[in-house]
Parts: sequence; C-alpha cells; structure tokens
Amino acid sequence: MQQTRQQPLFPLGQVVATPGALAALEKAGQTAQQFLSRHVGGDWGDLCEEDRKENQLSLERGFRLLSSYHTNAGDTKLYVITEADRSVTTILLPEEY
Repeated sequence: MQQTRQQPLFPLGQVVATPGALAALEKAGQTAQQFLSRHVGGDWGDLCEEDRKENQLSLERGFRLLSSYHTNAGDTKLYVITEADRSVTTILLPEEY
C-alpha cells in the first residue's frame, strides 16, 4: 500500500523544546517529530472539545495553537504550542508553561 503524505495545516516556524520536555522524550524513547507531526496535521491529542474548537478557529484566524499529548512513559504529558504568527513552536511540560 502506498503511503500518502499529509500536507501540514500551518507552518511550525522555529522548533524549540525545554530541557524538561527533552528529558521526557528521552525517558519515553520518543522523538519530538512524532508529536510535531501530529500537531501540524491537526491531531490535537488530549484536548477537550472546547479546546479543539478553539484550535479550529485559531487555524482560520491565525491565533495560537495548542496540543497536549501523553508520552509512552506513563503519566508524562507534553504541550506543543505554535505561536499566533507561526514563528515558533515550543514543546514543553505543563509545569513549564
């Protein structure tokens, strides 16, 4: 079966990660790219319906975008946030927000 590549919904800009997020990714044996691919494709992860709708509005109007994911390491959660001007996307832990 041929794999199709989904077009990104928005530009990520410069991608940065906090030390806590990098440590969490290493502990989980996962890469930032796994979460960035989901984020840029519109898979917002563990968000409530209201926040999903807010992201849809943000796509249309150019506001900030937020995703929330759990790593393979149990209770560890990561946020992925793309700024409104799409200049920077940050991967961080909730307590670093």
